[in-house]
Amino acid sequence: MSQSASVWVVLLVALAAANLPFLNERLFGAVPLSAKHKSLAIRFGELVVLYFIAGGIGLLFERRAGQIAPQGWEFYAVTASLFVVLAFPGFTWRYLMKHRH
Repeated sequence: MSQSASVWVVLLVALAAANLPFLNERLFGAVPLSAKHKSLAIRFGELVVLYFIAGGIGLLFERRAGQIAPQGWEFYAVTASLFVVLAFPGFTWRYLMKHRH
């Protein structure tokens, strides 16, 4: 796979992972919870774990392409901010739109 395709795959994985906590009531989309609705804290916890999973996938692609570049705190601040921005559509759908029950 080319580097350009790898970048697009990582971005699509990050987009899906960022919205997953807001699109369902299961833990990580697979494990049913005893509560009827997930709390916002659980959704944010899922968001943090999925950020690291998406970052790990990006790291695997980077390792496959060649030498891994050293990353400082700035890299993680920017990617975490980007991940939160990618989660905005799911957050908007879950908390800001009116749903019929």
